[in-house]
Amino acid sequence: MTSTLVRQHPPLAGPAPRVDLGARARDWSEIQERMLVPLYEAVYERLEVGPATRLLGLGCGSGLALLVAVSRGAAVTGVETSSPERLALARERLLPKPWGARAGGDARLLDGPPEADAGAAPYGLVTAFEPIGCLAGDTERLTETLRAVVPPARRGTPVVVAGWGPPERCATASVLRAAGKLADPPHGTGEWRPARRDDLEEATARAGLRPDGSGRVACPFGYADLTSARRGLLSTGLFDPAVAATGQERVDKELTEALHPYRRPDGTVWMPNVFRYLIARVP
Repeated sequence: MTSTLVRQHPPLAGPAPRVDLGARARDWSEIQERMLVPLYEAVYERLEVGPATRLLGLGCGSGLALLVAVSRGAAVTGVETSSPERLALARERLLPKPWGARAGGDARLLDGPPEADAGAAPYGLVTAFEPIGCLAGDTERLTETLRAVVPPARRGTPVVVAGWGPPERCATASVLRAAGKLADPPHGTGEWRPARRDDLEEATARAGLRPDGSGRVACPFGYADLTSARRGLLSTGLFDPAVAATGQERVDKELTEALHPYRRPDGTVWMPNVFRYLIARVP
């Protein structure tokens, strides 16, 4: 998928692709982000998120996970440091409008690191819903993100991280693999990698957290047509290394071919996926 996937990606080799970041953020918000709603809901249900919850969402993107928490009565703070365009969309969703309308509940958004909010009351739940397990170095980047919030957090605070499930249970893995081949030498940087079983455990252990349960959630990716599927998948940023290596036209062609096995007779695209989440706690 947040996301992540656009966010938390290392600099790309070669000339930077020309990307309309505003359009990409809208594609993420309108097409792709909703694919992870079953993940958000499963975590919130398990941890009984409600009016007594004060939640910090790391890498909140355009704010859908926060909006789901607000609908349950939670007070939320979102952090998004790598996509101002997604953060702007989150503000539209969550913050009061000039005429006083708002999503409900209590919502705040930060465009700086979470430690800048050190004077606020302690959070009762921290989430990092952008799934890891598809780009080289994403485990290490998640660890660094978590390390920033562990010291000020209260003992026992749950921290939830998410990752792609086993490749054999994620139809989208075959599509991502096609992008990975384009980015492999001699074409480019070879940034894509398949998900590993212990990605989440490694990231949280290095951040000094202790595991306290996990789960798997079905998050199928469904699109109205091939164009919508391409736009949604490209909005994740997972194809950026391939675009940098071979160009947008080549990636669009390969992506269309990779999606054909998942196209239904009515033209829709459907890819079953399983995502995994890990609950860790501050020791």
